[in-house]
Amino acid sequence: MTDKNPLRSHIASANAPDCDFPIQNLPYGVFSTEGGAPRCGVAIGDRIVDLAKAEEAGLIDAQGTFSQPVLNDFIALGREVWDRTRARLTELLAEGGAETIPTVAMADAQMHLPIRVTEFTDFYASKNHAFNVGVLFRGPENALPPQWTHMPIGYNGRASSVVVSGTDIRRPMGQVKGEDGPVWTECKRLDLELELGAIVGANSSMGERVSVEQAEEMIFGYVLLNDWSARDIQAWEYQPLGPFQAKALGTTISPWIVTTAALEPFRCKGAERVNPVLPYLEEKRPGFFDINLEWALNDTVLGRTNYNVMYWSSAQQLAHHAVSGCPMRVGDLLGTGTISGPSRDQTGALLEMTEAGKNPVEIDGGTRIFIEDGDSITLRGHASGDGYRIGFGECAGKVLPAQQ
Repeated sequence: MTDKNPLRSHIASANAPDCDFPIQNLPYGVFSTEGGAPRCGVAIGDRIVDLAKAEEAGLIDAQGTFSQPVLNDFIALGREVWDRTRARLTELLAEGGAETIPTVAMADAQMHLPIRVTEFTDFYASKNHAFNVGVLFRGPENALPPQWTHMPIGYNGRASSVVVSGTDIRRPMGQVKGEDGPVWTECKRLDLELELGAIVGANSSMGERVSVEQAEEMIFGYVLLNDWSARDIQAWEYQPLGPFQAKALGTTISPWIVTTAALEPFRCKGAERVNPVLPYLEEKRPGFFDINLEWALNDTVLGRTNYNVMYWSSAQQLAHHAVSGCPMRVGDLLGTGTISGPSRDQTGALLEMTEAGKNPVEIDGGTRIFIEDGDSITLRGHASGDGYRIGFGECAGKVLPAQQ
């Protein structure tokens, strides 16, 4: 990206080149401080703009929605309000800004789930990931299902188990395949999935289709997303209707929603098409963003990739989701699916990285095939500008032992 004179903030920490939250970003979240109720905020440097207090002071106008414990009511106000609020915040936070805006230190704040998740759908949109997993289970000749390059594949997950970064995840119990039938056991093949999540910011009506262009306008922003996966439970249950309990144990998202507006300068093409798509999935402009991503196990980075390797964009996923007339709602969360590049160190799941356990990774003086009790998984991501970057912060969770 080229920006010879990047805008600077009067919040000094926001001007550091490696800061995730410069004035060009302004991601939204929900926070609380000691003795206070959860309310809406915007990250800037190492501080949080208290949007509820800023609105009370008359500095911004979001129709009173910033005092709410989730962002849904603000998001529902629509793109005109999103754009106006972003422009006003930029004005207030810019170097030389005339107004004083109330902020709190991030170190003094507790972050909460930023939205009330109305529905959660997870997709399977990385050709590298889909092929790698397909090879493990079906061999290279039948790795990709025949419909995979024609439409986004997904499943309906559980909104009730979406949690904010920092929330512990308990290892699940479940049925797995044994030599003489099903066995009741704790999951022994617990995995992560490195993903982005798109936040739907507008409703559609039942029976109404949504074009890819409309879907672009409907997406408020993006979060990092880890769809925790019990691979042994999944292998036993997923035929014929797909994953169920193996994906219901927890989905962790980052606390900050990076808006589509902040990512616009980084828009780019995704993976090369294998064949033309049907007209309802055609994109008039590139639907991806140049976002560097990584994941770490116990602070050791094991995988690095980029969102631009993906085959299906979030807008295409949203358009396909609504093609049957399925109504979409403010607060719907659409997971991209695991984001994996072509090489082993670019994979976004241990299932791929270890080839289902054949090639363990070295870590902490030992090896791992899958996630063990006490392990922490951390996702990070940012888009790099000239002198600044648009970051997501961290998306982290620690694994607790199963409840026997």
